[in-house]
Amino acid sequence: MNDLPTQRSRERVTMTEHTTTDDVLPDEGTPVATDSVDAALESLDSDGLEGYNYAYLDEHTKREVRRSVLKAVAIPGHQVPYASRPMPLARGWGTGGIQASLSILGPEDTFKVIDQGADESINAANIRRLAENTADVPTTTDTTEADLIQSRHRIPEEVLTDEQRLVLQVPITDALRTVDPSDAANRRRHAHKNYGKMWVHLYENVVEYGEIKISSRYPTMVAGRYLMDPSPIPRWDVPKLDHADHLTVLAAGREARLYAVPPHTEVEPLAFDDRQFTVERFPEQACHACGSTDTYLVEVSEEATEDGDNAFETRYACNDASFCAKRRKNPDLPKDHHLEEAVDWGPGTPDAPTDDAGTPVEQGGAGE
Repeated sequence: MNDLPTQRSRERVTMTEHTTTDDVLPDEGTPVATDSVDAALESLDSDGLEGYNYAYLDEHTKREVRRSVLKAVAIPGHQVPYASRPMPLARGWGTGGIQASLSILGPEDTFKVIDQGADESINAANIRRLAENTADVPTTTDTTEADLIQSRHRIPEEVLTDEQRLVLQVPITDALRTVDPSDAANRRRHAHKNYGKMWVHLYENVVEYGEIKISSRYPTMVAGRYLMDPSPIPRWDVPKLDHADHLTVLAAGREARLYAVPPHTEVEPLAFDDRQFTVERFPEQACHACGSTDTYLVEVSEEATEDGDNAFETRYACNDASFCAKRRKNPDLPKDHHLEEAVDWGPGTPDAPTDDAGTPVEQGGAGE
């Protein structure tokens, strides 16, 4: 025991002898060789992320995720558990979508990331950069050029083909959680196809509002069997999942579950015979940038040109920034411009319904 302080002193003397004149001694503790820190930083600049495995995740993790995806494709709409790994961002910011994307991303793929319709948001840019650095794959903001598309809360306006795959980020996997917070009870309901409680929830919507007022996460039946939460996409995008040519994978990292909608699968929103499913309506509105009337529009507030009491004015704009840029160059560009045959893809902007007197009424309202 008496030799311990002497040994530590020797180690300190030895380290001091090998340090340079630029070494620092924080709080009179162990010397830090600044030349070694500079060398480490230089190696990062030169080598990038070569120390990581291809596409960041280890091969065992990617195989496990791909097996879960295959099971989800075999049972459309069924929630499949998987071992969600820690990722270089907080859970709730797309960790499930990233794990699914990196697991099925190939060296020849072109990758696109959308964050609520935008390609240049911080989250989308960082995910795109992660794929570039660890998988060395090309990235794009053009929907038609992408082989794999990861999206948060939107499906692109341009038609997706059978050669493309769509990964949607999901915060909440179970549509039944809206009516019952118990996952155990909800899994029994899925097993028995017992969705009566959701039908009651929709009926209460009609009684209170005159129509079904669910703006996103609209409950849908997949292949006539499982009730699915389509992620927080707007109702506008739900029809795009029905009999689509592309594969859709929905992944939640926080809940460690994923599910899928295979190509050419029936996806039917829940609705009543006298209260049909409707999409968002933008009557007499158009994108102020490109003039589109058949895209999903969002309200944006911009500073008014003239000073006054109202310093800001509200305008409508396309939510899909990539397609809006194309429409600004070619206002007549169709959504299926890259295909040889015309395809019915999603809704157009429907006119507001009117009564016999020509007065606009709410579709699905109590007056019907």
